[in-house]
Formats: sequence, structure tokens, C-alpha cells
Amino acid sequence: MSQSLATVAYLGAAILFILSLGGLSNPETSRRGNLFGMIGMALAVLATVFGPRVDAAGIAWIIAALVVGGGIGLYAARVVKMTQMPELVALMHSLVGLAACLVGFASYVDTSVQFQGAEKIIHEVEIYIGILIGAVTFSGSLIAFGKLNGKIGGKPLLLPARHWLNLVALLVVIWFGREFLNAHDAGAGMTALIVMTAIALLFGVHMVMAIGGADMPVVVSMLNSYSGWAAAATGFMLSNDLLIVTGALVGSSGAILSYIMCNAMNRNFISVIAGGFGSGGGTPAKKGDAAEPQGEVVPVSAAETAEMLKDAKSVIIVPGYGMAVAQAQHTVCEITKTLREKGVDVRFAIHPVAGRMPGHMNVLLAEAKVPYDIVMEMDEINEDFPEADVAMVIGANDIVNPSAAEDPESPIAGMPVLEVWKARNSIVMKRSMASGYAGVDNPLFYKENNRMLFGDAKKMLDEVLGALKG
Repeated sequence: MSQSLATVAYLGAAILFILSLGGLSNPETSRRGNLFGMIGMALAVLATVFGPRVDAAGIAWIIAALVVGGGIGLYAARVVKMTQMPELVALMHSLVGLAACLVGFASYVDTSVQFQGAEKIIHEVEIYIGILIGAVTFSGSLIAFGKLNGKIGGKPLLLPARHWLNLVALLVVIWFGREFLNAHDAGAGMTALIVMTAIALLFGVHMVMAIGGADMPVVVSMLNSYSGWAAAATGFMLSNDLLIVTGALVGSSGAILSYIMCNAMNRNFISVIAGGFGSGGGTPAKKGDAAEPQGEVVPVSAAETAEMLKDAKSVIIVPGYGMAVAQAQHTVCEITKTLREKGVDVRFAIHPVAGRMPGHMNVLLAEAKVPYDIVMEMDEINEDFPEADVAMVIGANDIVNPSAAEDPESPIAGMPVLEVWKARNSIVMKRSMASGYAGVDNPLFYKENNRMLFGDAKKMLDEVLGALKG
């Protein structure tokens, strides 16, 4: 393939990636967006493999790598459950960071191309920054993977003077950057690179370990942005225009999404990076605390829940991570279908940070074939709760906590939440009275118009569905 043909292919791939992002912005066009992305990536890979920069001897190795990597990807796509998607996304981000590091070191030791003067300085700056971003992304994503799949606890690790430690690490990285640019031989430069990489890896670990469980959806989005910038840095190192464009698209879209999600939690990006919000312990509500919610918990059975739903004219369902864990989305869809056949107006309310990654609940509901037009974002539906006869919360906690709106002393004060307590009746499905991922007690459980349906979400919803049909 000639250079001009490869350039045209890269341009086509870049356009397809832009169309893919546009398609993914709406559930109804998301399948088309995915298809555009797949075609664009296939086009980019073919243009790279058969382009003028790869000789015949290297093609065999590249094809072998594609077969191995493609096989692993195909296997993961078949066996990974939807509830495991957040940690899979974090793991994929770590691979992008690792690739940026490896390409950076390879570019530094590559002697086939010699740079002089300003070009040499620019190339070495690209290498240094690329490895720095890649190392932070790699280690941070691995810690996020561990937190999301439960191997690492969600409680934030808050070291004494942690911000000073981060500042010292940054100053050391800058100093070694100067040493790297002024290195007289490859050995001295490699030493500076290795030290910087080690510091960057430790910083990535420390940064994500200090972030509380309640902020993990923002962390996934943030790491997505980092992986994009790491890919862009790799593009600069390889002089690959498509990698630069694609990395910039991913990096900027991830940054915008992180900003949107921070607004949805009434937190700024710096406070998320500073960490400390959300114990992740899921501990029961404390007894004897003056701030303990007042009232009495009223349990309800599946049969009684079914009667409340049948008698309602308007029902709003709020899905959360508990629904994902129980794999209850298909039963929820059946309940929705049954109620709509009986003339009940059913809609879904989605909080921007419901679940463990951006769009988690939307993906689960789409998988279950829930109609897109009844799945509403928080801003679209929050004002409708007072008109709803029943608000049904399935495995959500922090995103429906009245403390955010009613208690200025609460750790989540000011965070926009779904105001389910304003419905005529609310039903909360939970296994126990444990607090949510943020470790904050929920007064909703004690409201006079609230009922608690305890048990596994899938089992309880199956019983509700049976009662509705029976």
C-alpha cells in the first residue's frame, strides 16, 4: 500500500471514529456508533499493517500478534458478564498505558532514525511525557480494576501528608526530566527514564487508592481520558497522525464526561483526585448516633409490592448496582412489559453515576430490550416524582439519598439525587439495611411513605412478576 493510500485510509478511519462518538451519544444510535468504530479500527489496522512502514518480514509477526490479541478479545467478549464490564474497561485502559510505556522505551533505544537539534529535544519530550502518562494510566487502571471487582477494598487509603508526597514526586519527575534532556549518552538517559517510570507507577497506585468507592464511576471516566492522551503521546512518538487524532478524541471526550459526572455529584475534579469520599464498606447504619435517621422501617412482601404496582397509574423505576449484581434486568423488563399491558405508565430514572461506570444502567437495560423512549436521565424526570404513584428503587442507595438535599452536614450534601421520596409511595429493594458505596446512612428507608422489600433482587422480582401475572 502506498503512502498516499494509507493516508486516505487513516483519514477515513478518523472520520468513522468521529461518527462513532456521535452515535454513542444516544442509545438509539449506539449500535450504529459501535459499527462505525469497528469499521474504522479495522481500516486503521489494515492501513498500518500493509502500509509502507512495515516490511514483509514484519508482517508475519504482526499478524501473529493480531491473532493472539484478537483471540483473547473474542474470548473476553463471550465470557465477561455485563456486571464485570466496569473492571474490564479499567483493564483495557491499563493496556493502553502499558503500550505507551513500551513504545516510549522502544523509541528511545531505536537508532534507525537520528534526530538533531530542536527535533531531538521535541522527540525526547514526547518520549518522556508519553511514558509518564502511560505509567500513571497503567498502574492506576490496575488499582481501579482491583477496586471494581472487589479484590481491593473501596475504602480510600489516606496517607499522612499525601498531597505533599504527590508534590515531591512531581518535582522529582520534573528534575529527572531535565536530567533526561541533558543526558550525554543513552545510559544516563535510560536511568532517568526508569526512575521517572517507577515514580509514575507509584503515583498511579497512590492516586487511585486514595479515591473513595463513591467516586469510582468518575475514576473510570478519568482513566479513559488518560488512556486517550497516552495513545496521542504514542502517536507523536511514532509520527502516526491517526493515533494522535484518535487519542485526542478519546482523551477530550473522557475529560468532558468526567466533568459532567463531577457536576452530577456536585464535586469538582480536584476533590475527586484528592480522594477520600466513600468508604466502600457497605456497613450497616450506626446505632446511637445523634444524626441517625429517625422513624421505623416498614417491610413489604413481593405480593404486596405487586398489588401496589397494579393499582398505580404511574411508576418510576430507579435501577442501581444491586440490579446489575443480581442480573435482574431481564425480569425488570418483563415486569415493565406486564405493567404497560395493564395500562400503567412505566418509566426509568437513570442517575449519571448509577452503577460502577458511565452508562452502566443504560447498557444493562438496553441488553434486556427495555424501550429507549422510557429510559430517562435524571434532569428529565426528577420533577415528575411528585406525580408518580410508586417509585421503585432496585439496588440503588446513594443516588436516592434525601440527605443530599435535606442535610447540609451530610458528606453528600448538595449532590443532585433522584428525589424518589417525593413520590406518593416508594419501594426500596435491598438485601439489608447496609449503607451504600459512599458509606452514608439513608433516611429514605425510614420515610412514612417508603416500604422495604428485602432479599435478592432477582428472586424478589421473579416473585413480583409471578404475582402480577397470577
